[in-house]
Amino acid sequence: MSLTRDDVVKVARLARIGLDEAELAELAPQIAGILEHVGHIAELDLSAVPPTSHPLDIENRFGDDIPRPSWPRAALLALAPDPAPDGFRVPPIGA
Repeated sequence: MSLTRDDVVKVARLARIGLDEAELAELAPQIAGILEHVGHIAELDLSAVPPTSHPLDIENRFGDDIPRPSWPRAALLALAPDPAPDGFRVPPIGA
């Protein structure tokens, strides 16, 4: 696939990335190389490869979820900078 300077400018503008002339000159061949590599991958016969959502097995590294009593309400309200009798006071939106 042929990649022009205008293509790089258009993609940068869509991504809201400001690029100067030196960066455009450097990025154009790099992006063209990436697109060429992706093109080679597209030529492979992957019909026997099952679809995957992740290349590696995902293991849960957390401990068991064991229910326990919640913290005392008074102890949590004592940690707030400006507690209210029934909860936390927060500034209004837009203030």
